[in-house]
Amino acid sequence: MRTSFPKSKIRAVLLEGVHPAGAEALRAEGFQVEAAGKSAEGARLRELVADAHVVGIRSKTRLSAEVLAGADRLLCVGCFCIGTDQVDLGAAGLRGVPVFNSPFSNTRSVAELTIAEVVGLLRGVPEKSRRMHAGEWDKSSAGAHEVRGRTLGIVGYGHIGSQVSVLAEGLGMRVVYHDIVPKLPLGNARGLRSLAEVLREADAVTLHVPETERTRGLMGAAEFKRMKAGAVLINNARGSVVDVGALAASLKAGHLSGAAVDVFPAEPSGAGEAFESPLRGLSNVILTPHIGGSTEEAQAAIAEDVASKLLRFVNVGSTRGAVNVPEVDLPEQADGERSGQGRTHRILHFHRNVPGVLSAVHAAAAEVGANISASYLRTTEQVGYVVLEVDPSDGGRLLARVKKIPETIRARLLW
Repeated sequence: MRTSFPKSKIRAVLLEGVHPAGAEALRAEGFQVEAAGKSAEGARLRELVADAHVVGIRSKTRLSAEVLAGADRLLCVGCFCIGTDQVDLGAAGLRGVPVFNSPFSNTRSVAELTIAEVVGLLRGVPEKSRRMHAGEWDKSSAGAHEVRGRTLGIVGYGHIGSQVSVLAEGLGMRVVYHDIVPKLPLGNARGLRSLAEVLREADAVTLHVPETERTRGLMGAAEFKRMKAGAVLINNARGSVVDVGALAASLKAGHLSGAAVDVFPAEPSGAGEAFESPLRGLSNVILTPHIGGSTEEAQAAIAEDVASKLLRFVNVGSTRGAVNVPEVDLPEQADGERSGQGRTHRILHFHRNVPGVLSAVHAAAAEVGANISASYLRTTEQVGYVVLEVDPSDGGRLLARVKKIPETIRARLLW
């Protein structure tokens, strides 16, 4: 596909070991791609993004407002993971930089790990394994339970939580759940009115909520006390959701019989940095290094999904799947048959969402005599996104005029 800006000059920076499928997709379009296996911060991060048009990260790299302010060429950001809280979404939106993620591609991987941990914890596998490594042979069945007939409590019944629900029922478990948004149950799962009800009923509680002001510290000492004696907790969601100090205290006191934790309030930035947590050394705890979605299948699917969204925006202007700007799903550019001059130009215009901008755009078109064959407009509370299809002879003149509109954040021309 021909573009107004040579693809060979588009620079993409991918950090944190994004699956090679992502880099391959961008290189196949002719982009320059720099891929690194680690996250970056401080001066090094600012250096990497300073002249990048596309930036891809996972969960460690923090794109703050300060970092974004130094990335004048940046067109879009791809979060090759579920979450986007590592990016200042508001600051990116006000710079006309869409942020894309892949909220569903690793659903199965997280769900499978969760079920495996439920089974392992209720069977006491971590402690049995520790004793075997220490040379002890203990075949006692004390404290080991089948999951069949046990109750699984799911906190957050979205894509992952609901798939965990299906897998758990397949093992013969009863499922209860709570979500702040009403959700239809799958199978025989029962929705409960509150977190407290779930904690009281469940033999195993698994968390599948995003990081928000409402979920930070969701599980603390008071919540652990509400859980059944001997119950287990699984957190494959966000590290901020659980007070790990209080969790460690409950485990040491013997109230909870086990836990599996994949995410932590503070995590190492790479393989060389030590991991510290109050949960270290507890024999009834499964600790994993944020690998819930880290299967080869999931990472490949995420890379392909996010890369396709980035390419659709750079090449076509489509913001479908963006989490911080208006979503406009655009078709491939038309051939411009009416003008007889080939494919139409497409003007992408991000602007502050205040009354009168669309009128100003149309006035600009009238001033330069531009022929607009199609237009698309969507807005959020702060940002508007208007896309204009313009005859090729009019594109450059109208772009120059649109850029002068005071509310303009960013305007770009596609062939």
